[in-house]
Amino acid sequence: MSPDMKRLLDAALPHGVEWAGLRRVRTAARGYRAKDGEFDMAFDYIDEGYMIEVLHQGQFGYAALASMNPGHLREAAKRALRLAMAAAPRAIFRFSQDVRPPTVTRYQSPRHLHADVGADLLVRHAVEWTEAMQISDRIVQAAAEIEVRDIETEIVSTSSASIEQHLRVVGMGIQAIAQDGGCTQRRSANGPRGRVNQGGWEILDLEHGKESAQRIAEQALELLSAPECPAMTADLVLAPDQMMLQIHESVGHPLELDRILGDERNYAGSTFVKLEDIGTLRYGSELMNITFDPTIPSEAASYGADDIGHPAIKEFLIKDGILVRALGSLESQQRSGKPGVANQRAQGWFRAPIDRMANLNLEPGKDRFEDILAAVEKGVFMESNRSWSIDDYRNKFQFGCEYARLIEGGKLGAVVRNPNYRGISATFWRNLFKVGEASTFGVFGTPNCGKGEPNQVITVGHASPVCGFRNVEIFGGEA
Repeated sequence: MSPDMKRLLDAALPHGVEWAGLRRVRTAARGYRAKDGEFDMAFDYIDEGYMIEVLHQGQFGYAALASMNPGHLREAAKRALRLAMAAAPRAIFRFSQDVRPPTVTRYQSPRHLHADVGADLLVRHAVEWTEAMQISDRIVQAAAEIEVRDIETEIVSTSSASIEQHLRVVGMGIQAIAQDGGCTQRRSANGPRGRVNQGGWEILDLEHGKESAQRIAEQALELLSAPECPAMTADLVLAPDQMMLQIHESVGHPLELDRILGDERNYAGSTFVKLEDIGTLRYGSELMNITFDPTIPSEAASYGADDIGHPAIKEFLIKDGILVRALGSLESQQRSGKPGVANQRAQGWFRAPIDRMANLNLEPGKDRFEDILAAVEKGVFMESNRSWSIDDYRNKFQFGCEYARLIEGGKLGAVVRNPNYRGISATFWRNLFKVGEASTFGVFGTPNCGKGEPNQVITVGHASPVCGFRNVEIFGGEA
């Protein structure tokens, strides 16, 4: 912990505050992109600043600044207090100091490879990956990108909170676009930006990147001559890299407690879930077990405490298909009287923390991949998200995937292109009939989940085994 943080907070405090906290966030990021065998783009930036928040008459006021000058911090604290004082006569709820616990914790992303990797080597690998995809003149674009973010957070408060966290988030993307006449197909490594994890450079698996790139290009070409996915109501088996999107959109966003309370209604929509559903709603079949788990070391949104100091522990949101708690921070829990989790998070120093997803996972079941297929007489196996659409209540959805194979008589069959499926969130999850064992489990993430006014873009993690669903409406691009 920087010795200046507590001193800066103490020096900045104005008269009349019930509680105050200071949060420093420093983000150092760099990234590289290659296209069609050549270097394309690089970026490198450092962003650092402070957020001071105060509690007055049950209302929080915030002020952000990119300076550690004590005089500037004092002015920011006064500004935050003025905002809280202005809100107090109009309060719809008054918070206590209980929503800012006196947590003391340290957290750092585990890394197997601690030595840094230079820009020259990373660019060379990205270029080589795109070269490996150029196996045919029908590959009209081959792209690869690598990005790393180091995020340092320090939090101190008048209630003796002292938190230090250092997250290292590493991501990569590999994509091939194939074209033949009027047919264009895209194939990527687990979706456009699915490979995002915490850790060291071991996350990239640099030595095997060329093999993955070539496989992606081969599958892109394979899709050009594949028939359209047939339209039918049948069984659907989803790979973990598509389950990531399914969990995110039809479980994660509907269960955000501030959204259930109405906070997002005029911007990102509402939810079909009601407060009275928590503890009673059958969200899915008895095989559905969804956890909020910021403790998985390699997952993209692991941490020791959220941005208000609530210690992060694993909690079941949905247990045996029943909704037992929501994605609600201490603030939303105090407002609603409902159980929640440690998920009040901010994009950076310049935003106030709000209810967000972190690591939201479907727990493994007992079935091998072969057993899941064997239980399907007729259906489709789909991988890697390509498109998504969901209504304002996070209820009716339609998702598309990059790659699919028919399932006939319990066996994988022909490859089909433009696979899509649609459903209604809870109905879809109630038709969950198979959940893969640990060997089918995949850990993925996305760096660009948006929410809030003003908008905040944040990293979330999702992990899941292969899953099977009954009676799903499936269709192709021509339907």
